[in-house]
Amino acid sequence: MADLVRTPIFRALTQPQMFAGVTYSFFVINGIVTTEAFLVTRSFWALIVAVVVHAIGYVACLKEPRIFDLWLTRVSKCPRVGNWRRWRCNSYAP
Repeated sequence: MADLVRTPIFRALTQPQMFAGVTYSFFVINGIVTTEAFLVTRSFWALIVAVVVHAIGYVACLKEPRIFDLWLTRVSKCPRVGNWRRWRCNSYAP
C-alpha cells in the first residue's frame, strides 16, 4: 500500500483575519460602539467601554475565532417562529 501524501495547511490560512486577539470585523464594531459611547457621554471614560467590549470579544474568540460570524448567520437564517415561547424551539407544527 502506498504512503499517503500529506500537504501541510498552515493555521493562518484557515483562520479569519485577527487584530489584537479578535476578528477584524469585531474590532471595527468595537470601534464604532466606543465612538458612539464617546459621542453620547462626551467623556473619555467611554474608553472603558472599549476595553470591556474587547475583553468580551477576546474571551469569545479564544475557542472559536468565527463565533460572531456564526452567530450572525444563525440569527439571520434561522429566525424564531411564532410559537417559540410554547415549545422553546423553532417548531413549525402547532
